Amino acid sequence: MVRKWSVPYPAVGGQEERDAYLYLPVGYEEEPGRRYPVLYMFDGQNVFWDEDATYGKSWGMERFLDDNQVPLIVAALECNTGRNNERLDEYSPYRFDDDRWGHFDGHGDDTMEWFIREFKPWVDQNCRTLPDREHTFIAGSSMGGLMSLYALFRYNHIYGRAAALSPSIWVAPEKLKALVARAALQPGTVLYMDYGSREMGSHNGMRRDFGAFGAKVMARGVHLTMRIVPGGTHSEASWERQLPFVMETLFYDLEL
Repeated sequence: MVRKWSVPYPAVGGQEERDAYLYLPVGYEEEPGRRYPVLYMFDGQNVFWDEDATYGKSWGMERFLDDNQVPLIVAALECNTGRNNERLDEYSPYRFDDDRWGHFDGHGDDTMEWFIREFKPWVDQNCRTLPDREHTFIAGSSMGGLMSLYALFRYNHIYGRAAALSPSIWVAPEKLKALVARAALQPGTVLYMDYGSREMGSHNGMRRDFGAFGAKVMARGVHLTMRIVPGGTHSEASWERQLPFVMETLFYDLEL
């Protein structure tokens, strides 16, 4: 079951209304004493339903979780779909310049503060969650994947497990690697990270950079599952097909 409602959000262009989504697992009402892990997700409009998705294709998350009876609450927030690429600003924790899109100041930390100060407390107060870091996950793709990496390493005391599908590590690779190197990580940190073999124009370069970043992560003792997806593309249809791998990693050796 997915609930959709509107929330006030402090966007880069000022206060605006955003769609929020909340998935409750199969059996939630029938087992009133049971508590669940929570997965927070970016690009919420693309998570559950094709009719809401930016490009007409979602991850199909509701169908996957229902069919497999995954014991998980999912909370997702719609991204900024403005014409001036505000999404890149809200989903980048770092300033960066791009030849195609221009300069971005990077308000990703403001985005994370909202998730931590507003979204998570609301979910924990209104749902039967397991609110500790071990049972608090975060996930996203592309720029949302970058934000998931940032959340795991910058806010490891909040998020113990993350999934970053096709993460935009090109935005500020040296700053991201520096964050990984200095992050105060708690034991048991888990990360799923992948990239599609058919993504971008320079796959050899992406494979090299992806591998180098993964090596930095592994050096910190993170329990890392890293994949090059055969035939994978930069699309919701491709990310949907990775959900079994994502869930296997997020739930691995987790006590419920």
